[in-house]
Amino acid sequence: MKIVAKKKLWKYLFWLGPFLITVGLTVGLISEQWGLIPLVFLITGIVISGLGIIWQSYETNWWKRRSTQAGTNALVATLAVLAILGLINFLGTRYHLRADLTEAQLFTLAPQSQELVRILPQPVKVWVFDINQNPQDKELLENYQRQSSKFKYEYIDPQTRPGLAEKFGVKDYGEVYLESGNKRQLVQTINENERLSEIRLTSRLQQLTNSTTAKAYLLQGHGERQLSPGKDAISQAVQALGDKNFATSPLNLGETSKVPQDAAVVIVAGPKRGLFEGEVKALQEYLNRGGNLLLMIDPNTDPKLNSLLQEWGVSLDNRLAVDVSGESIVGLGPAAPLVTEYGQHPITKDFGNGNSFYPIARPLEITSVPGVQATPLLRTKPYPKSWAESDLQSEKLEFNEGKDLKGPLTLGVALTRKQTPKSAFTPQPAPTPSPLPSPTTQSKASPTPPASPASPAPPASPAPTPSSQTATESRLVVLGNSNFATDGLFQQQLNGDVFLNSVTWLSQQGEQPLSIRPKEPKNRRITLTTTQGNLLILSSLLLLPLIGFAIALIIWWKRR
Repeated sequence: MKIVAKKKLWKYLFWLGPFLITVGLTVGLISEQWGLIPLVFLITGIVISGLGIIWQSYETNWWKRRSTQAGTNALVATLAVLAILGLINFLGTRYHLRADLTEAQLFTLAPQSQELVRILPQPVKVWVFDINQNPQDKELLENYQRQSSKFKYEYIDPQTRPGLAEKFGVKDYGEVYLESGNKRQLVQTINENERLSEIRLTSRLQQLTNSTTAKAYLLQGHGERQLSPGKDAISQAVQALGDKNFATSPLNLGETSKVPQDAAVVIVAGPKRGLFEGEVKALQEYLNRGGNLLLMIDPNTDPKLNSLLQEWGVSLDNRLAVDVSGESIVGLGPAAPLVTEYGQHPITKDFGNGNSFYPIARPLEITSVPGVQATPLLRTKPYPKSWAESDLQSEKLEFNEGKDLKGPLTLGVALTRKQTPKSAFTPQPAPTPSPLPSPTTQSKASPTPPASPASPAPPASPAPTPSSQTATESRLVVLGNSNFATDGLFQQQLNGDVFLNSVTWLSQQGEQPLSIRPKEPKNRRITLTTTQGNLLILSSLLLLPLIGFAIALIIWWKRR
């Protein structure tokens, strides 16, 4: 009787173990706090269950049974598989390995965005005031968050948290704000037709985290490109400069006669008339004091900048750059050179073999000048794909030996020059020299008479003392075209990147990353005419089934 009672006692104790484990799990999951109480229940239940299993196996020789060994092997194998799957899930959560196979890398942040987020100086948070959480927007924000732990985001319902919405000044659903410290900035308003844009988010993030603002002046008064929206204007380029934290202003040297001291870069975009001599001298003086200049000069124009360009070893070729490769590939005319070859330079370092094109461009000739370092940026394809056409009036562009120049042609160049201020050495006051003897009394044989005690010899002049001023670097970028930066063409391929990276490099703002701008999805919509649509319907509903039926009939006939 005692043995039977003892067995029943162990049986009851064995069932107490799973009960305590269930209690511990329930307490922890409901309270979401795995403190002392749930841990005590769990540990006690596990210990009791383990002791019960050991006692049961001892009493019945359970471990020695063949079925027990087979079941144990199956249990161990199952646990091993679960452990491997758990480890894979853990590694997948901890380390992200993703492959983006889309043409425009739609699901991958651009290098500019990645670099900017990785070097965030302080935490940044994105507030999305919207009820609906669009998967596309969340994926983009997740991509940002993967780059740095300092980047966070949160969706907020303005109705449930009106105080926070009032703090940001939210007026409508879909408004997206950036916050860093005490700074807040509206990114954009999203809706069903306009999703969260990487371009805008990266631009606003750069503005919010960058405390410095570079000043870019655009020369006006000589028929340059219009800054406000209009035909052949560069308003999109000006807006893009603002997104990159540049403050832009027009500059008329005929009124000021001098480039402002706060100018980080001066842009001359497509002048149609020549500059006055005083304006050219003002630009030369600006470069001589460490300034930075971007020249975009179109063919059939003479901006009267030859004297300035000669100092840097650049001359403008009066011929027209012709490229027949783009005509068959992307539908460009021969007068719009397609460039896929770029120089090794910070402006073009991330371009690879990307495309940029320059309608109505002129080639540049580069000669070596002491103290000037020149790097070609844009190169056309070799002859016979490209050449410089001298006959600009001919409707048929063809190469003429002796008049035209064979490709490859240089359409853009970046140059640097060290500028040493005139007062780099501050000489000390010179002593009064002693009177020289007369030529008739001085000869090679007669020694110099000793100085009189009353008039001691003047001391030697000390070496000049270096001034506090140091050498600076001037930068110049010359492009034989300005059409590529006009509205409509600016956002095509790498055209905008050529302009923005040139200005950024010229401004010598080292904290601004130079890279490809974020890309937007390309429109792959196919527009069919009525005839093409009807042909597609007939081919899919009639022609293809008939072909399949004919093939089946042929096979049946051969096997018959």
